[in-house]
Amino acid sequence: MRESKLDILINEMQKLSAALDRIAGPAAADNDWNAADCFVWAPAARHLQPVARPNRIDLSLITGVDHVRDILFDNTLRFAEGYPANNVLLWGARGMGKRSSLVKAVHAKVARDSGSGLKLVEVHREDIASLPALMDILRQAPMPVIIFCDDLSFDHDDTSYKSLKAVLDGGVEGRPANVVLYATSNRRHLLPRDMMENEQSTAINPSEAVEEKVSLSDRFGIWLGFYKCSQDDYLAMVDGYARYFRLPVEPETFHADALEWATTRGSRSGRVAWQFIQDLAGRLRRQLDATA
Repeated sequence: MRESKLDILINEMQKLSAALDRIAGPAAADNDWNAADCFVWAPAARHLQPVARPNRIDLSLITGVDHVRDILFDNTLRFAEGYPANNVLLWGARGMGKRSSLVKAVHAKVARDSGSGLKLVEVHREDIASLPALMDILRQAPMPVIIFCDDLSFDHDDTSYKSLKAVLDGGVEGRPANVVLYATSNRRHLLPRDMMENEQSTAINPSEAVEEKVSLSDRFGIWLGFYKCSQDDYLAMVDGYARYFRLPVEPETFHADALEWATTRGSRSGRVAWQFIQDLAGRLRRQLDATA
């Protein structure tokens, strides 16, 4: 039987609808904000994946950075309580190993103490370009949300920093009042010096070319610097871990080993202190469990 003109039209409309659905991409997933305190952004599915057991430590274990810790905590607490707060850039020497730990520890304490339901959403470096789509979802969130990007930096021919600038500036709609962005980086200006120098040497207006990129870090209202720690700070970190995890050993018996460990790594930092504690706990045949 020959198809009627109406059947043909309906068939063509169905094909057109399917094609438009493919172009539009997947619909936003249903996100359960009660599933966890921390989430990871999956842009392909437009989904916030809940993290059942976040990799974080207690805020009391982060020592040697009291000043920046207090600034970050106060900013986060004000934000959780519904007051104005700044985006924050935490930058410093490679291997300091405290920046991301501090963000996660502060979030955990503020969320627990404030009762605000504060959430943390981690965005991977390669997904920066999808931030506008994430903002559309977070704008509807019934609680305050910290967007967290760890080890943020941009290299040659990388234009995704423009998406970040748009988010920090807020665009026409403005940044949602319930969202702030925290980022960590080894670079204060997020861009390598040779990239800025290359832009300066090849641009028609060198100062404008450099300014566009350097101004990215200016969008963060708070800069927190982390520097190489002293020997006393390093040992204080080691002692703090040992006490917190109740390792059956006196500080004077392992300080020499801790210093030797740092010497072999070529640095003293929170990360090195944590690696030493893991080695010490292994030698003592103890689990790193604060409740043990």
